[in-house]
Amino acid sequence: MLWQCRHVRFAFPRPALVMGIVNVTPDSFSDGGRYLEAAAAAAHGRALLAEGADILDVGGESTRPGAAPVAEAEELRRVLPVVRELAAGGAVVSVDTMKPAVAAAALAAGAVIVNDVAAHRPDDAMLRTVAAAGAGYVAMHMQGTPATMQREPRYVDVVAEVDGFFGALLARLAAAGGLAEQAALDPGLGFGKTAAHNLALLANLGAFRKHQRPVLVGVSRKSFLGHLTGAAVEERLPAALACAVLAAAAGAAIFRTHDVRATRQALTAAEAVLAQRRKA
Repeated sequence: MLWQCRHVRFAFPRPALVMGIVNVTPDSFSDGGRYLEAAAAAAHGRALLAEGADILDVGGESTRPGAAPVAEAEELRRVLPVVRELAAGGAVVSVDTMKPAVAAAALAAGAVIVNDVAAHRPDDAMLRTVAAAGAGYVAMHMQGTPATMQREPRYVDVVAEVDGFFGALLARLAAAGGLAEQAALDPGLGFGKTAAHNLALLANLGAFRKHQRPVLVGVSRKSFLGHLTGAAVEERLPAALACAVLAAAAGAAIFRTHDVRATRQALTAAEAVLAQRRKA
C-alpha cells in the first residue's frame, strides 16, 4: 500500500474504500459552515476516521449547484491547516480542489490525492502537478462549472460520453508524465446531470471497468435522491446506502460520503454477500 511514501507514485489499494467528506466551507449544500474553523474540521476528520473512513477528502470551495468560485488565497487559508494536521496524524488525505496551485500546496502539506471536479478543463496544469508529485488523482466528469452545470444539462448518450471522457483523460495523464495507476474515475453524479442521467450512470457503472481503474461513486445526500424519494437532505441516507450497495455490486471501489459509519457497515455486508456470489 503506497499511501504516504513521498518517493513513489501513489497507487490506489483494495476496494471498497470509504472517503469521508470534510467540508471547510460556509456554503456546501449539506454541512456548510459546521466545520469552517480549522480545529472543528480536523476534529470532524478524526471522528470520520474513527467511524471507518479510509480517506479524508478536504475541500475549501463548495461545488454545489450554483456555487460561486472562491479566491485561491481564501481556499488555501481554509484547507492547508486542516490537511497539515490530519496528515501529520497519519490520515490519508485527499484535497478536493479545482486549482493546481491549491493542489500543489496541499500535496506539500501532506495530502496524497487530488480530487479534481474540473478534470474536463482544457489545459494540463493539474495533470502535470499530479504527475510531478506522484499523487493519486480522482478525475471527475462534469458538464460546465458548479455555477452553470445544472442549467439544462444535455447528452446524446451520457454513459458513452462519460466513458469517452475517461479514456481521453487517461491518455492526457500519460502525456503529462503520469501513470494510469495513479488515477481513479468518478462519473460525477449530480455534476451537470439530470436525475435520469444519474440513474443511467449508476445502472451502467460496469461500462467503465474496461479502463481497469477504480471507480469512485459519490451519491451522499445529493439532490437527485430527493427528487426520487421526496426526502430532505438530512433524510436521504437510506437512498444513498441503496445506491452505494448497488454500485459496489457493479464494481465501484471508492465511496465518497458524509455518513461514514453507515456506509462502512452497508459496504461490509455487501462485500460479504458478493464474496459468496463469486464462490458460487
